[in-house]
Amino acid sequence: MNPDLIPLLQTAVEQAFNAVVITDARLHDGGPYITYCNPAFCRMTGYAAIDLLGHSPRLLQGPQTDPLVLQRLRECLHKEQFFQGSTVNYRKDGSSYLVEWNISPVRDAQGRLQAYVSVQHDITARVRAEQHQALLARALNATQDSVVIADQRGQILFVNQAFEALTGYCSDEVQGCTPTFLQSDEHPPAFYARLRETLARGESCQATVANRRKDGSIFHAAQTITPLKDEAGITQHYVSVAKDVTRLVKHTQELRELADHDALTGLLNRHAGERQLQRCQRAAKMECQGYALILADIDNFKSINDRFGHEEGDNVLKRCAALLGRTVRSGDALVRWGGEEFLIVLPNCQLQAARELAERVRRAMGSEQDAVVGTVTLSLGVAAWQPGESRRTLLQRTDQALYHAKAKGRNQVVVAA
Repeated sequence: MNPDLIPLLQTAVEQAFNAVVITDARLHDGGPYITYCNPAFCRMTGYAAIDLLGHSPRLLQGPQTDPLVLQRLRECLHKEQFFQGSTVNYRKDGSSYLVEWNISPVRDAQGRLQAYVSVQHDITARVRAEQHQALLARALNATQDSVVIADQRGQILFVNQAFEALTGYCSDEVQGCTPTFLQSDEHPPAFYARLRETLARGESCQATVANRRKDGSIFHAAQTITPLKDEAGITQHYVSVAKDVTRLVKHTQELRELADHDALTGLLNRHAGERQLQRCQRAAKMECQGYALILADIDNFKSINDRFGHEEGDNVLKRCAALLGRTVRSGDALVRWGGEEFLIVLPNCQLQAARELAERVRRAMGSEQDAVVGTVTLSLGVAAWQPGESRRTLLQRTDQALYHAKAKGRNQVVVAA
């Protein structure tokens, strides 16, 4: 070696960040013994160099030092082989620390073993951080709620086991993706735009979201997304916690269906029909999209109940509702308006088309024969919305047309003036 390099190497070791300790090669009489230690080693152990020189590194061992690691260390030393390991050591004040170290044999020019040099690292903080992270991961996996952590670009860094169970995707499949792959077509683009705008302001957002599983099925989640900010207030990560509320949403939808539908016929009830009228009226006023109404009444229904009983009367009502369902357009709303009256709400429909539909309904009903009651007929009134007209006025005109149909002998269609 170039003699000029020796002082430089000594200075480098003295100033090294890593702890360095050199021992002699004696493995008997309690050896090996420390012949050199740098300042980093003294800082790590709490001992001054004078306290360490001439002593065995066993000075640093204690109750929690792993005996299996020490046995492997001794075997490597006796075989004059390189060693690498980690265990618990103890400082001068008795406090413990986790050390990771390697030991290399040093030989002279003839290959004879002269010493051992060890480079050591205090890994206490790193291991504790890893343990803390593992504990956090176990805690997140223990929760029944789906948890997603994403970076500032929205790319997924972590999902827990509840997310995997809920969505059908495993962690490896979604790493680096954005959660947009879960989106279904049940929300308009504006829904997602509002979420993005809220997060862009650094605010948390909450929503019940319809997402799509890996198998294509839809699930509903009550989701909270929270931006995680650094000390400067800049968002670095996002954490999403979602609870599966699919059953609750379906139950709510079922209750809403029950609340909106007539129990006997399955058609919309009057309350739901009023909402359909309001929607058509808004479209008519704001978009000039006209609509029409057909009001149908079963002729002589009271006498049917009186002659054949209410059970047969109910059967006639159900048969009429079924016929209407087969005859009207898919976008039309069928409403049991009250008693034996049925309202058909026809969005974006002109008067002539509504009259033709009413005639088809009348003919279809009159051509069927009930096994008990016989022929049942309908009287129908038809009207179409006129610019500036309220829905109440339109309903009154339709009802007046129906009145004229019944007054003129029933089983006919009358168009409102």
